[in-house]
Amino acid sequence: MNFAIIGCGLIGQKRVRALKSQQHRILYTVDVVEERARKLAEQAGAHPATDWQVAVADPNVDALIVATTNNVLAPVTFGAVQNRKHVLVEKPAAMRPEELDPIIELADKHRVCVQTGFNHRFHPALQKAKALVDAGEVGPLMFLRGRYGHGARVGYDKEWRADPALSGGGELIDQGVHLIDLSRWFLGEFTCVEGHAHTYFWNMPVDDNAFLSLRTAQQQTAWLQVSCSEWKNLFSLEIYGRTGKLQIDGLGGSYGVERLSFYKMLPEMGPPPTTIWEYPGEDQSWRTELALFFQGIEAGRAIGPSLADARAALSIVTEIYRGARA
Repeated sequence: MNFAIIGCGLIGQKRVRALKSQQHRILYTVDVVEERARKLAEQAGAHPATDWQVAVADPNVDALIVATTNNVLAPVTFGAVQNRKHVLVEKPAAMRPEELDPIIELADKHRVCVQTGFNHRFHPALQKAKALVDAGEVGPLMFLRGRYGHGARVGYDKEWRADPALSGGGELIDQGVHLIDLSRWFLGEFTCVEGHAHTYFWNMPVDDNAFLSLRTAQQQTAWLQVSCSEWKNLFSLEIYGRTGKLQIDGLGGSYGVERLSFYKMLPEMGPPPTTIWEYPGEDQSWRTELALFFQGIEAGRAIGPSLADARAALSIVTEIYRGARA
């Protein structure tokens, strides 16, 4: 297939590597910073551009990867769908949930696949955990606890993520949507949303920490914290069933080796037998995610994380932010 990459930062670069590994052609690399577009174009064998509409209007482009700042995600995606292009748009897909409604309607009308880049679902430990849950290995789920954080870097409060006009919020809309999406993936829809977001450390007008308590109609609970004052990068997701527990730690790289621990309850209870899987090496989630995107293209609709999933996560983010402002 012929792709255009819109946004040539770190994520755009990862997407190029994943596409090239599967022999897809990249026709355009687009970024508002011309040098960044040009540099990635040299690696991808593509045409550099600073105007995304050039790529959207080209009939030779089949699909787009949209990896821009948050304020541009929805406009680019809408423009691509108008031109009947398939789109893999990075999370959070928009700054507000209502921005996604016309895109969802148009994608259905044109039968194009628009998938949201919730790549965490495709990490091997999380894929294995979901398979174990679906097979009933831990029994009916009761609750989960998730923590996700990083230590940022000098000058972080001057970057685009600290500008609400570009980001729509802080740590909650950045890493928080990943934890919210994973929680929905395991537990389902949340009918009760509580929590708050606050700025504790960084000198910026957006939040650097958020704390959430989400409950389903059956009172299953997701208790979550995201932080960019974690100092030591951390990912931890604990999933509690009536007959066992699953614990995912690490995402590779600075977050540590990705590991899944399975604690199986004994009939007599006591210390549980433990099985541990480790997944060292390169992060393959980007390639696994692309495989599902291609299935969605064939089907004419998203099979992986959809815009509806992005909308649900953003609705929770919006509710927490509304409470914080109040």
